[in-house]
Amino acid sequence: MTFDIKFIATDMDGTLLNDANQLPCDFYDVFHAINEKNIIFAAASGRQYFTLLNMFESIKDNVLFIAENGTLVMYQGQELYSATISKPEIDSIIETVRNIKDSHIVLCGKKSAYTETKDEDAQQEIMKYCHQIRFVDDLLDVDDEFIKVSVLNFSGTEEHVYPLVAPLFAETHQVVVSGKTWLDFMDKHASKGQAILAMRNKFGFTFENSMSFGDFFNDVEMLNETYFSYAMSNAHPEIKKLARFIAPSNNEQGVITVIKQKVLRCH
Repeated sequence: MTFDIKFIATDMDGTLLNDANQLPCDFYDVFHAINEKNIIFAAASGRQYFTLLNMFESIKDNVLFIAENGTLVMYQGQELYSATISKPEIDSIIETVRNIKDSHIVLCGKKSAYTETKDEDAQQEIMKYCHQIRFVDDLLDVDDEFIKVSVLNFSGTEEHVYPLVAPLFAETHQVVVSGKTWLDFMDKHASKGQAILAMRNKFGFTFENSMSFGDFFNDVEMLNETYFSYAMSNAHPEIKKLARFIAPSNNEQGVITVIKQKVLRCH
């Protein structure tokens, strides 16, 4: 069985990238093959736009960047969509998270990401995902258009952060565990899925000829907005229940394997 696909979106960490943070060895061959078929390829990640841009530098003009978990969509250097959070809301989130033990805050703006943490391990982890980062004394003094607040907690955000912030913010914001050590606050209606819906209207592809790959809770809406939804075999159990299909793990080049078999008809 092969699929008539016009749009492919993939998460990065735990999905397209292996555990060593590497793209599949034949990624570029597959990318060029789908590009020749005029299939839109979207890197849909919690990562910063500047980080994704750097990662895909050689093909940047042919990649749709759904960055910061869907709060910013960029294509060929142009902003196509964004979902911002007001400064008073940002300040409330920051002041709340500052009181949660061992939690490090990353304030994500359109110009840059910002952090006030002095912890060297946290700084190194943050810089993996934020290519454009500024270290500041007080996040409350930052001036930018804000699209996300990320929280890093090495003990685990699902257990140690989400239970404390969800009762306060879940009704007014999107509060999502986006990885074992990460949690994100976004605009109530922001998600990778909402971004895809906006792009569907712009580019003219449909739910039925869309494919996506994900592994964690920040991928839920994206999987719901694409008919050919794949959870990686390494995905969170709840994500596997949600998706229509299962792909091999990120360490087995699962995304590329499925695209080759189902889209490019390679066996």
